[in-house]
Amino acid sequence: MKIGVPKEIKPQENRIGLTPESVKTLVSEGHEVLVENNGGFEAGFENDQYIHAGGKIINKASDIYNDAEIIVKVKEPQKVEVDMIRENQIIYTYLHLAAAKELTEGLIKTKSINIAYETVTDDNGRLPLLAPMSAVAGRMSVQAGAHCLEKNQKGRGVLLGGAPGGEPANVLILGGGVVGENAAIIATGMKAKVHVVDKSEARLKQLEQMFGDKIIPEQSDKIDLNKLVAEADLIVGGVLIPGAEAPKLVTKDMLKIMKRGSVIVDVAIDQGGCVETSKPTTHGDPTYIVDDVVHYCVANMPGGVPRTSTFALNQATLPYLVKLANNGYQKTLSEDKNFLAGLNVHKGHVTYKAVADAFGYEFVEPLSIFN
Repeated sequence: MKIGVPKEIKPQENRIGLTPESVKTLVSEGHEVLVENNGGFEAGFENDQYIHAGGKIINKASDIYNDAEIIVKVKEPQKVEVDMIRENQIIYTYLHLAAAKELTEGLIKTKSINIAYETVTDDNGRLPLLAPMSAVAGRMSVQAGAHCLEKNQKGRGVLLGGAPGGEPANVLILGGGVVGENAAIIATGMKAKVHVVDKSEARLKQLEQMFGDKIIPEQSDKIDLNKLVAEADLIVGGVLIPGAEAPKLVTKDMLKIMKRGSVIVDVAIDQGGCVETSKPTTHGDPTYIVDDVVHYCVANMPGGVPRTSTFALNQATLPYLVKLANNGYQKTLSEDKNFLAGLNVHKGHVTYKAVADAFGYEFVEPLSIFN
């Protein structure tokens, strides 16, 4: 198959869909890989590395979209990219469609085949292609939050781990999944006081076993969230409903009880955010203030560390891509229900229920398209 890897064009997005080593693997399987000129430069990958791996450097994205059977990306196609997508072309990337009506409409019109990393599952119901970037974002969330708490960033002027004579900051992590766990790793490592809120008692017990008394586990239906929000110096929003819009756990009214200069890092912003006052920001202009609370809502946080992120992402996505290219999408998806869960839009039909429900589209059972 011809596999195309265009340069990412979302603002401040410096990751790339494939590393040179991944290209080498695909070429060894008999596939042709087209990589846009300097597509991996910002992540530290040179054209010569792709050429040495057997890839072909293509000067224009339009030529890649015109020739490739599979397009491998990192972030959702931007409007100019949607306009280049061809009928029956396979798009393999993060999509986050439940928070993107215009993109969903655009992909439906292209009659392409769209597989979203973030809804592929495993046998335990986990999200193996989302997990590596959730881990990166979780770790970055505390790093970014600690920076935003500095006074010159409009924060409270609080050091996350405190100091002799100064108390550590209160960190409230909403969601105990991959984001929450990795946020806790960094927050506890920085000696902050860490509360982790999750609805699952079993998951909280797992986290307690991992962290011991370094965290305070809080079951969501047994707490006064207002009290925890009011006490927090930093809130990390890591709540996820697979493929669906994130629930709004922190309301606009809650901001009025928060400390002046406290910080919210809403990692769930790709899925619409779990804070009512959240709106997407960029690495170039990452924060804004509502009611004296600093909001950090960068929608592609792992793009800030593109080299680390690209390696981590490829380790997860490449095995699926090899199967897809070797066997074709119909055979691959029909034989793998977990991979099939990644199919969001197929030839003009919405095949992921949460996306269909979000925008009132008819839901087409994905298995039915192969019968």
